[in-house]
Amino acid sequence: MRLHEHLYQEYKVKELSQYFCDWLKDQDPDWIEENIDDIHHHAFNANPYIIGRHRAKQWLSDEVFNVIDLIKQYEQFNFGEVTTDFSDPEKIVNMYAYIIGEEVVQEWLFMREYKKAGYEEQIAMMNRKR
Repeated sequence: MRLHEHLYQEYKVKELSQYFCDWLKDQDPDWIEENIDDIHHHAFNANPYIIGRHRAKQWLSDEVFNVIDLIKQYEQFNFGEVTTDFSDPEKIVNMYAYIIGEEVVQEWLFMREYKKAGYEEQIAMMNRKR
C-alpha cells in the first residue's frame, strides 16, 4: 500500500521513477548505503526537479489543478497548513515531484529489501502484473 494512497496520482510517475533510477546510477553505491535514510531528500529535495517557469507550465499541462489539489491535501495532512506558492509553476512541479518522489523511493526501498531477502521471483511476478 502506498503511504498516501488516498492522494496518489499516476501523473508523471514513470517519468519521476526514471529520474530517480538515473539519479541513483550517478551515485556511489557506498554513498547510497551511508545516506539511505535521507535518499528521498537527496534525490527530490536537494535540487529542483524542474527549473524555469515555461518548462514547469508545460510539464503541468492540463493536470495543474489535480496537482495543486494533491499538494494542498498532502501539506494540510502532513504540516497542518498549505505553504506552497501556487502562483509559481516551478514550486508546484517541484513540490509534486517531492510528494511522488516519496512513493517512488518507498517502492525502491521495499523492492531492495525484498531482493535482499531472496524474493526476486516474486518481484518479477509483481512487475509483470503492472
